Amino acid sequence: MTSDPRLERNVRLLASIKRGLPRLRELLDKTNTQWCYEDGIYRFYHQSFKVYGLQSYTIEIVNVLGALADGPLNDDFLAIIADGTGKTFEHSHNDDWLRHTRPIVEAFFHAHYFLTMVVKYGMELEEPPSLLPSGWATVLSFYGQR
Repeated sequence: MTSDPRLERNVRLLASIKRGLPRLRELLDKTNTQWCYEDGIYRFYHQSFKVYGLQSYTIEIVNVLGALADGPLNDDFLAIIADGTGKTFEHSHNDDWLRHTRPIVEAFFHAHYFLTMVVKYGMELEEPPSLLPSGWATVLSFYGQR
């Protein structure tokens, strides 16, 4: 270990990601399927109440990623998740579809993005880099380490 606390936290985070890679990759595969990613977004554009099903995937991703954390997740991310989860379909939502469902899709996209970046850099990196690729820098921001 080094004497730099920030680097030590980054080393611990990367080690935690690497330990979790089997579960993370499994979840990424699950959320990349036709019946999650593809169908969920289609349901948004088709104005189907089934878009509300994306919320369960979003929450699962947040829980898995959150378990890797050494502290709280990014506040902006948590606000997006709060706005896009806990929603129950009502027929009146059809009258203002975007207002009710766009936050669900947005929350899923953000959660899926972070899952993708965590898996990517967990597989690629052997140690935290000194020159940060954008995706890894975003992961560090997500975990409050940048």
